[in-house]
Amino acid sequence: MSTIEFDQLLLSNTEFLKPFAITLTRDNEVAKDLMQETMYRAWANKEKYNVGTNIKAWLYTIMRNIFINNYRRKAKQKTVLDNSATGDFLINYNQYITENTAESILKMKDIEAVLHKLPEIFKNPFMLYFEGYKYHEIADMLHEPLGTVKSRIHFARKLLKEQLTRF
Repeated sequence: MSTIEFDQLLLSNTEFLKPFAITLTRDNEVAKDLMQETMYRAWANKEKYNVGTNIKAWLYTIMRNIFINNYRRKAKQKTVLDNSATGDFLINYNQYITENTAESILKMKDIEAVLHKLPEIFKNPFMLYFEGYKYHEIADMLHEPLGTVKSRIHFARKLLKEQLTRF
């Protein structure tokens, strides 16, 4: 198929894409952009079109894939825009968190105090788990069944949660 024939075939099928683009985007301007991108990609990949196949289905597939890729790209960016009178401002642009070390130290002291108040039966497995040991390793060290170790760690978490409700 010559380039002129392909261009004519492409142009004769553009009107069928507009309702599909609006259905996907729910915005007339974004739908126009999607149609334009679809037509560009179809024209750029004209050698991949098999003559005699359904061009509408081919164009619909291109459009759907572009829409999905754009949606995924936007979801990854997680950018929040502030459309206030001052203009568009990226809320999460170059934000740095400054840690309050005094507050962190106080919280850690409270947590350590509650940890030391735990009964030994719960504190030992929990501290080993907190240090990074696996359940089966803790069970071997304490010479306890695996289920017992898991339940003691669970109860230790539960007790800590009750004691530290103010955080």
